[in-house]
Amino acid sequence: MEKDVKKKKFKVPHTYVILFLMIIIVAILTYVIPAGQYQKVESATGRMVVDPESYAQVESTPAKIFDVLKAFPKGLGAAQSIVFFIFIVGGSFNVVNQTGAIEAGISKVALSLKGKEKLLIPIIVVLFSLGGATIGMAEEAIVFVPIGIALARALGYDAIVGMSIVALGAAAGFTSGFMNPFTVGVAQSIAELPMFSGIGLRLVIWVCTVVLIIAYIYRYANKVKADPTKSLVYELELEEKDHAIDLNNVMQMTGRHTAVLSIFAIGMGILIFGVFKYGWYITEIAAIFLSIGIIGGLAGGMNFDDIAKNFITGARDMTTGALVVGLARGLLVIMEGSMIIDTIVFSMASVVSALPKTVSAVGMLLVQSILNFFIPSGSGQAATTMPIMSPLSEVIGLTRQSAVLAYQFGDGISNSIIPTSGVLLANLSVAKIKYETWVKYVAPLIGLWTLMAAVFMVISVLINYGPF
Repeated sequence: MEKDVKKKKFKVPHTYVILFLMIIIVAILTYVIPAGQYQKVESATGRMVVDPESYAQVESTPAKIFDVLKAFPKGLGAAQSIVFFIFIVGGSFNVVNQTGAIEAGISKVALSLKGKEKLLIPIIVVLFSLGGATIGMAEEAIVFVPIGIALARALGYDAIVGMSIVALGAAAGFTSGFMNPFTVGVAQSIAELPMFSGIGLRLVIWVCTVVLIIAYIYRYANKVKADPTKSLVYELELEEKDHAIDLNNVMQMTGRHTAVLSIFAIGMGILIFGVFKYGWYITEIAAIFLSIGIIGGLAGGMNFDDIAKNFITGARDMTTGALVVGLARGLLVIMEGSMIIDTIVFSMASVVSALPKTVSAVGMLLVQSILNFFIPSGSGQAATTMPIMSPLSEVIGLTRQSAVLAYQFGDGISNSIIPTSGVLLANLSVAKIKYETWVKYVAPLIGLWTLMAAVFMVISVLINYGPF
């Protein structure tokens, strides 16, 4: 009797498994890649930067088995600000959400957009892209992801559309960065360029990037709207169906709801003011959101025990995603401990210097994109690579402004897909979207985005993008 042999369908491993395997691979590479180090010097502006002529190999310290095991707890320690930020935002948002104010507010907005759902995507993308382009909005956008998702679901879309309009919108502005002080500003100061010089081309890049992202989200959103089973997170949507807003039976806005939403709006205003005026970052943003949760909960009719219980529930729901951030940071812990990051930078810079001018420009973009995996911090990557790339650009016949452009593309685009990006993992945690699912969705966009960036790199060479 013949037996039917059923082929097992390939299943993508859990995100934790993928990241831990990557840690093991990187640990093995520490036995292959020589350890090396650049010396850091103080620039004229007082910033510590890399001396591009100082690279030298140092004694190799490859990762041991115990180092691999310690990478996770060390990664959690190194990324503690983002990890606890996720817990606090998740807990605080759940408190506000349980008052019913978010549902009532979103219902009102969704009803006003009923029949005009397509306006949602360009409006939100443009709004957040302006934040990314001016104040370097990245971490700040995390708190808006749940609202974007709730609004998207109310209009017949899914969690991916909701996260995309917020996160990819902010990324569009962050990458084009026509007035981003944290990336372009830092890179230009290191390259000794006038602050925000070359803004004309960056504005063109911003428009093109926003159009690309809106078109990409539209394509997916229309498919989901026509057939919800086409959603990449269809199972998640079924799980969250009971919590979705039904526009045929909406919650009426009450005085308490108005008070809670007013507190939320005031808190966001204070947050934006603090970021602009005082340079607030994750700790201050988390403190503001905690305040919104407590005050909003009281205004919504909760007592302190209710607030505490709802906070714990919200924070608990963020556990999986928050721990992913620490595990991803473990990759960097291994590379930093084995001192192979500077060797990777040196090797890539050496390859670029040997290429023709236009190819070198594109090569510089690809190098910065790869380096972003190892150095996901925008200002950190600028401090590490710009002292090398700026003089290198002049040696191979490119302008320093082109080197900055390559940096901002490399730093910005890949942030939306690399597993070492704490902001991406935080967004996915809040959205409850698996990393591998997001990669399946966003990978074609990253390819198109990178191709567009390569075209602009060639244009920068042809126009001698300056002032120098």
